[in-house]
Amino acid sequence: MFNIAIDGPAGAGKSSIAKAASAELGFLYVDTGALYRTVALGALKQGLTPEDKEQIIALLPDLDVTMKFVDGEQRVFLNGEDVSEDIRLPEVSWAASTVSAIPEVRTFLFDLQQSMARENNVLMDGRDIGTVVLPDAQLKIFLTATPEERARRRYEQLKDKDGITYEEVLADLNKRDYQDTHRDVAPLRQAEDAVLLDTTDMSFDEVVEAIITLAKERFS
Repeated sequence: MFNIAIDGPAGAGKSSIAKAASAELGFLYVDTGALYRTVALGALKQGLTPEDKEQIIALLPDLDVTMKFVDGEQRVFLNGEDVSEDIRLPEVSWAASTVSAIPEVRTFLFDLQQSMARENNVLMDGRDIGTVVLPDAQLKIFLTATPEERARRRYEQLKDKDGITYEEVLADLNKRDYQDTHRDVAPLRQAEDAVLLDTTDMSFDEVVEAIITLAKERFS
């Protein structure tokens, strides 16, 4: 199986770019961030905060997290409920960054991620795919952009439905960057053999095409 690992900070556009590239390549797209968001949502639904580590660990056996493809689109389910939209809420995004640093949560989701990669040609994105989850991936990409550009893109996505300001988005993104790069377990970093792709001055289509070109070079 041919595996592509894409890592990068929050707001780098990993999910939308990876989804488009995987469709063009005919690969299975696995959004690992969605899995961590789902666990975070499960904790929030129980009235827990991201800092309630022991209670979240105790909750894991009661969480059934699954990923299905409905009409060609990835949907995420929590205990049988489609939560694909709920996990994109800002409060869930923030909670997911903290929850994902809990070793037991990572172990809980690790086998699911690896089994997908063993059984399919996959394009998987997240924070530690190339460094931890798929260290033997044939192609690793570290996708990034300046904090200001990532905040601008995220703000364009959220401004109409959340009434949030650009400054708030940038502040939240900087907090997440710090948290992701300084956590004790699997911190965000570029794998030594990853291709650095800075998308600050690139269009969406240009980034997708760059990934497809890299994949075809390695896959041929």
